[in-house]
Order: sequence, then structure tokens, then C-alpha cells
Amino acid sequence: MKRIATLLLALLMVLSLCATAAADTQPATRAFTDSVGRTVELPKDLEKVAVSGPLAQIVLFALCPDRLVGIANNWDETAAQFFDAKYYDLPILGQLYGGKGELNLETLLSSGAQVVIDVGEPKGTIVEDLDALQEQTGIPFVHITALTATMGDAYRKLGELLNMPEEAEALAAYCDRVYARTLEIAGSVEKKNLLYITGDQGLNVIAQGSYHGEIIDLLSNNLAVVESPSSKGTGNEVDMEQILLWNPEVILFSPGSIYSDVANRPEWQTVAAIRNGAYYEVPFGPYNWMGFPPSVQRYLGMMWMSQLLYPETAQYDLYGAVKEYFELFYHCGITFEQFDALMANSIWAQMGEAAPAA
Repeated sequence: MKRIATLLLALLMVLSLCATAAADTQPATRAFTDSVGRTVELPKDLEKVAVSGPLAQIVLFALCPDRLVGIANNWDETAAQFFDAKYYDLPILGQLYGGKGELNLETLLSSGAQVVIDVGEPKGTIVEDLDALQEQTGIPFVHITALTATMGDAYRKLGELLNMPEEAEALAAYCDRVYARTLEIAGSVEKKNLLYITGDQGLNVIAQGSYHGEIIDLLSNNLAVVESPSSKGTGNEVDMEQILLWNPEVILFSPGSIYSDVANRPEWQTVAAIRNGAYYEVPFGPYNWMGFPPSVQRYLGMMWMSQLLYPETAQYDLYGAVKEYFELFYHCGITFEQFDALMANSIWAQMGEAAPAA
């Protein structure tokens, strides 16, 4: 009996040593090729993720909020009614591109980040920029290209990167479904002649062909044709004479623009959209639904704009669709009262009546 027990103990020790040896041979890192062809050596398991800017922040908050070691910039105050408070105390990392500063390398290095992820439209210098930062910090940098039409694929690529294929697929499938429905709507209507106007003077437009104008171009006849479309969220500056020449039948005003008093401004009285009451303010909460930054929340804008412009064609439950988005991408609910407030200057204004009861 003792002999059998001794043999069993020896066998268990051998199996344990074999398992340990096998574990020791597993690679601690893995190679990942990003969207611009850079092959980067990464830790096998990525639990601490940094973002390159606000666009990446929105995309990655949907997929891995509890892996983020910091955020690009502070959440807007409207996020307080939706987001869990624990996400408010994350360090501010700054941003790689854009007009609001640069990456805070000291904060990044102290964050313990195992990777920095850039998401969006690749800049012309993206390869050189990320290679230089990777060499400077010793932290892997990767870029995932995400356009409105390819957001589903971007999430699948992120799922591969972060070993989160199932979570990423749920987000990707939502994006694919909403985009396909929007394409169907856009292809079956006579598109409205429209301007998207920004700025506290109402003299900036989001130009046709710009990255920020993707949804506008898809769902309308974007009248803002300019020589050099701006890559900035502020758009291209124009003058009142040009707006009068375009004479849009519909105007979308960005939050913080002149929506609230535009009807009282004499110079706007002859613009068809103002004269006919066909002007609306883009919903904001917890981000501008049409972008700025032009991230995944533009899918909210896609659904909102479809139903605002083409209500007879886009006959789906907008509140239900928005509620699903908030649950998937923001990890929270949205009440009908909150939705009601977001629609006050658009859907309900279009109907010329108060919001219906929930």
C-alpha cells in the first residue's frame, strides 16, 4: 500500500513539473499587426490600456472601461447623469492629435499602461509618429482605423488586440446593423439640401468630403462644398453671403452654436430653413451625437438624423434604439425623460408639439 502511495506521489510530482515546464515555455509576448501595417510586440495579456485621444476614449470605453488607465480629457458634465462615478477619477493622459494639447508622457509612463491605442482616421504621419513614441516611451503603440462604414470591423480588430472577441462582436454587430439600415434609408429617399453649422457666430460649416462630414454626406445633400475641407471639428469658416447662396432647406446647428436665437437675427430671415422652421439642434449627451470627436457615438447621430429628416421612411423606435446603444456602449440606461430632454430641440421641435408620454 505504501509502495502504491509512493508511486502516486512521484507521478503527481512529475506531472506538476511537466505543467510548470510547459507554462514556462509559453511566450510572454505576442505579435500584433495594426491597421497601418505596423507589427508590434505586445504582452500576451493586456489589462492596462491607454488611449491616444478622445475619439479612442469613446470607442474603448464601450469595450473595456475597466482596463483604461486614464482618459484623454475630462468627461463632459452631462456624463454625470449616465456614467458610473468610478470613471471620473482616472488620470488625464492628453491626446496625440488635435488642437487641445498633447500626450502627457509623464502621466502615461506612470500609469502602468501596457499599450496605447489610437483609433480613427490614420494621419499621414501615423507610422512615423507611433514608431517615435514607442521608442521614446518603451510602451507599444497601435493604430486601429475606424471610419463610419468600418466601425464594426474596427471593433473586431480591437477584440483581437485585447482578447475580447465576444464583447467586441456584440458592439460590431450593432454597428453593422445600424449602418446597413442607414444605407437602406439613404438609398430610398430624396435627400434634403442641408448645412451643418457650428461656431458661436454660426459661420462655420462641416464640409462635404471631410472626415467629420461622413454622416452628413451619407444622409443629405451636403451643400457645404469648399476647396479644402477642414479636418477639424470646427469645420470651415464661411461668410453670411455664402450661406445665403447655399440657401439650405434644412440646417443642423451644433450644440453651443446660434440655434436658440437664430430666428431673431435679421441676416438669417431669408434663409429657407429658418424661414420655414426647418432648423434643429444636434442632441448632446454625454457627447455630441454627430461627432466632435467623430467617434462611435455618431451611430446615435445616424439614427437621429435618419428619423429627423425622413420620418416616413425611418419608422423604427428611436428611443428603443438609443436605449440599446446606451446599454451596450455606455454601460448604463437612459430613461424616457432623459431621452425626451435630448430631443427637445429636434424631433419634438419638428413635430411642433411636446414630447409624448412614455
